[in-house]
Amino acid sequence: MHGEMLHQMAHLVQSGEAVRYSAQALHYTVWIPGLPLLAAVITLIFGRWYIRDRAHWIPCLAVFGSFLLSLKALWDVIHGVWANFDLFSWVVASTVKVSVGFQIDPLSVMMLAMVSCLSFLIHVYSIGYMADDPGYYRFFSYISLFTFSMFMLVSANNFLQLYFGWEAVGLCSYLLIGFWYEKKSAADAAKKAFIVNRFGDFGFALGVFLVFVYFGSLYYQEVFPRVHEVIAGKSLYLLGHPVAVPSLIALLLFCGALGKSAQFPLHVWLPDAMEGPTPVSALIHAATMVTAGVFMVSRCHAIFELSEVAMLAVAAAGTITCFMAATIAPTQFDIKRVIAYSTLSQLGYMFMACGVGAFAAGMFHLFTHAYFKALLFLGAGSVIHAMHHAPDPNDMRNMGGLKKYMPATYWTFLIASLSISGIPGFAGFFSKDEILASAFFSEYPWGKFVWFVGTLVAAITAFYSFRVVFMAFHGEFRGREVIHGEPHESPKVMTIPLMLLALGAIVSGWIGIPEVLGGGSHFAHFMAPVLGHHAFHAAKSLELGLMAISVAAGLLGIFAAWLAYVKRPSLQYLFPRRLPVVYRYLYRKWYWDEIYLYLLVKPTLWVADTVVALIVDTFAIEGTVNGLPQTVRFVGGGLRRFQSGVVQHYALIMALGAFALMILLHYYF
Repeated sequence: MHGEMLHQMAHLVQSGEAVRYSAQALHYTVWIPGLPLLAAVITLIFGRWYIRDRAHWIPCLAVFGSFLLSLKALWDVIHGVWANFDLFSWVVASTVKVSVGFQIDPLSVMMLAMVSCLSFLIHVYSIGYMADDPGYYRFFSYISLFTFSMFMLVSANNFLQLYFGWEAVGLCSYLLIGFWYEKKSAADAAKKAFIVNRFGDFGFALGVFLVFVYFGSLYYQEVFPRVHEVIAGKSLYLLGHPVAVPSLIALLLFCGALGKSAQFPLHVWLPDAMEGPTPVSALIHAATMVTAGVFMVSRCHAIFELSEVAMLAVAAAGTITCFMAATIAPTQFDIKRVIAYSTLSQLGYMFMACGVGAFAAGMFHLFTHAYFKALLFLGAGSVIHAMHHAPDPNDMRNMGGLKKYMPATYWTFLIASLSISGIPGFAGFFSKDEILASAFFSEYPWGKFVWFVGTLVAAITAFYSFRVVFMAFHGEFRGREVIHGEPHESPKVMTIPLMLLALGAIVSGWIGIPEVLGGGSHFAHFMAPVLGHHAFHAAKSLELGLMAISVAAGLLGIFAAWLAYVKRPSLQYLFPRRLPVVYRYLYRKWYWDEIYLYLLVKPTLWVADTVVALIVDTFAIEGTVNGLPQTVRFVGGGLRRFQSGVVQHYALIMALGAFALMILLHYYF
């Protein structure tokens, strides 16, 4: 029934009969980001001395309020009421005027509802996970501030507010990754994330500048409808060579997406970000912040579609990241790092969809991925919580047999693994199939290659996902000696959010069941007014055949994991022994950290230690420190000659001065 409503609404919108803009009807949406902001400020100011161990109450209630308001906004948008309004003027300079404003449409309201839902569940989960942490109040203040920042990003009606939210979530990411700042690894990971993102954000800022230069405005409603009129077919000269303006703007904006969504070559920060608390991994690095790049590219699809070069760049970055991360994940033993590389790979899927013009399919996978990936991270957090007495509670080699001790965690984790593996009936199956079908039938020449890589990665994804399931939950428990006892199930405040997320990992895909399976593709129809309808025409048998291939790939990956980690455990050592060089290459993450260390980090440090130190220390600092006293001494020595103490000398100097003054007055006056 709900899906039919979405379909009817989309049909009316496309015919121009349904949408009516009404800021008054949706004025309450300002409180969606407003409530978490208030909660963050109050908790940070009063949490340490007054609220203390009750610091979770205000943020949890605030985010739950945002969730309810997001559902109301979703209901209004479904019924054709959109909003685009300014709250107050922010920047006013000459002809430039930008306000803090909100655009409530299918794309933004879907993100608001999804982010608020996941944020609330993660807030609740954190009550149990972060209990007894000395920074308890600070943690809840930070995640509430992050939620506010993400709301501002997705609900913005102009590029400047988008950029504000973009940088604000980066700041919150820095605070949360380095939350345990006493640990050097956490502090280093936070700095790494912040610095790597600066590279991408610099390009993103240049893209925003170019948008203003050509359109004279930063408002979406004044940019996107005019892209064909203003920039289509235009070029500018860059270093003496003509460059297409749409390509330049799109590629600069995409630089920001490469950093924020951790795509090749700016992907290196995300695995290290697992140093933060597990709820941080679930909230920021699985469901929300890292999807900001996909959201931005989809929002700006009108610009990207003008440039085949930009579309190829998006598809290439997604394809490389998808395959590279999928090959690294099976070699890792840290349970959170495996899931982190899984995130990289799934984000690659989303950009692959955008790169073949299937923006709605990319957003659909973003939507389903948010639930099953948050569930994977929180399930891993539940396991780590049970293993917290171990020297390295993240190491899967110390686990095994946890199914018996942690049944709720096991079954919910299994559901998430089935979903990400693309097993029919689960959410991940529908969204991944939509991407693969869109790529195969795409009009872009690289579509078939994207489909091939996506299908190959589907098998690898299922393999490493169930490698985690079998290593952590099956067999005999191997960590009895390291934790000096037996593990136990997490408290209900942690397992209930897992169960609710498990429900989302199943049913969130049902709103996008394709027509070939008897559904109505309601998600795509709902997004069509904003993202366009990427329709492809194919024989039903061929579409079902492609679907069968992707399912077979997933089942093959699950079978291989079962064979290597349950049936014949000796097989898991075959690859490292037979191909040690290749295994080491994958285990060391394709050596990207080492490459950046020798190409960027060490040369930069050398410049800082030698060139800058030589110039600044020798000429500036030493010159100032040593030169200033010498100058004072020289000037003082000269003035000392005039301070003889003889009155006749002073009288002579005064007479000479008076004579010089008389001559000056005579000639000039």
